[in-house]
Amino acid sequence: MIARIRGKVWEAYPNRLILDVQGVGYELHVPLSTFDHLHPSEGAVVELRTYMHVRETAHTLYGFATEEERDVFLLLIDRVSGIGPSTAMSVLSGLAVSRFKTAVMQGDVAELSKVKGLGKKTAERIILELKDKVGVTETWESAAGGGISHAAADAEMALIALGYKQVDARKAVKKVLEIEVNATVEELIRGALRLMQ
Repeated sequence: MIARIRGKVWEAYPNRLILDVQGVGYELHVPLSTFDHLHPSEGAVVELRTYMHVRETAHTLYGFATEEERDVFLLLIDRVSGIGPSTAMSVLSGLAVSRFKTAVMQGDVAELSKVKGLGKKTAERIILELKDKVGVTETWESAAGGGISHAAADAEMALIALGYKQVDARKAVKKVLEIEVNATVEELIRGALRLMQ
């Protein structure tokens, strides 16, 4: 699995980049938010977080400027039934991550329905499955309200994306923070994974 990639931009299109990584050209599908964040121009060196989607007929590499974008992408494809990578990319291209989170937390179907390719029923399903079933909005709300640090919130989100329940992720991260108050996101994730095994 390819988790990150750094290379020189060979070609840049609003939804696709081709990066030269030591003579090999990697095609990455990117949301508009990533393209806008990077402003990639030919010859510029960029680094992206990635997700590789494997099907029988294709191996597709998706690139993201931030961990937050990749986490939302993974939540959508892993936790919401009927959402595939192309729909998840449409969501990230149509809404900033912060606006998406706010819409889910507030149950704003109309805001989500504005995304190209998302109908009312799909928007309702996203809200239902992320808010009620996964419990991910609790983490977002705690981070926004200052209830937990951004590092703790990022670690919780990563653990949820890995398939752990929000309640278990929060308990494990809290235990790690009791031992190491200034732990980084990576240290929190590693410590929490050790505790949950």
